[in-house]
Amino acid sequence: MRLRDVGFFVRGRLSLALARALSARQPRLPVAPLPLETVLALRDPSPLDLARVLEGHDNAEREALVARYLAARGVAAETHRFETFEGSGANYAVDVGRGDRILVLIAHHDAVPGSPGANDNAAAVGILLKLLARLAAAPPPRLRVRFLFTAAEELGYLGARAYVRGADLRGVAGALSLELCGIGDALALWDAGTETPLSRAVARAAEGLGYRRDESYHVVGRVPVFGSDHRAFADAGLPGHGLTVVPAGDAEALRRFIFNPWRSILRGASRPRPFDTYHTPRDRAETLDPAALDRVGAALEALVRIF
Repeated sequence: MRLRDVGFFVRGRLSLALARALSARQPRLPVAPLPLETVLALRDPSPLDLARVLEGHDNAEREALVARYLAARGVAAETHRFETFEGSGANYAVDVGRGDRILVLIAHHDAVPGSPGANDNAAAVGILLKLLARLAAAPPPRLRVRFLFTAAEELGYLGARAYVRGADLRGVAGALSLELCGIGDALALWDAGTETPLSRAVARAAEGLGYRRDESYHVVGRVPVFGSDHRAFADAGLPGHGLTVVPAGDAEALRRFIFNPWRSILRGASRPRPFDTYHTPRDRAETLDPAALDRVGAALEALVRIF
């Protein structure tokens, strides 16, 4: 046991306690997830279809559903199980493409208790499952893309930390984790205060799709409170950033909230989108924008082609 892990444990429990407190007085309406069998019957399910499979399930069920979907589609996934005093779970890794350089794309499949977990983070899982199918049909010739579906991100990105400790990271050129990718029309790359080959490639991909810096895509430095799986890779000395979708019109309000969330919470101020549903019972599939999910998928596919 390392002192740093104890710190993650404490912060993770405090975060869960805060999420429960913020959601305690909110009504919890019934959630009707889309049955896995219904999605498997679809020839080409959308990211939203795939996200709805996970919505409302507990974390053990979400983990099992990802594994069942991959197996039913004939996708050979490598399972990385872990168990520590902080928690346990299973990560799933799938490599697509050829080449010595590896781009890791990450989406965690867990959610905080009490939240249906649609935008955090079933939307991102749906985006990556859709992209995985597209790239499997036309693999990149000079790059390997590693799709990593992690557990226990809500516990201080425990699954990613366990993966980084046990996996062979040779050849990994960068890691990009998807968070809150279902609401908004502007891309936001975060934990990107220092420019890296990955951040430059994301910028080129965005600009190639018509996005404009500081208007329809934003690059911000390290976020002080919120974190995600890419930080486990960054801590190992590899380029790692987070990718989120935000409403362009709320960019300034989001910046204020992200860099000082406690002030907003203590003042009782309303949270800007997409944080108004984050870690709450209102994080449901009907709040997701299918165009936002498609937008992220297109940006990631462009990134793969140029990275």
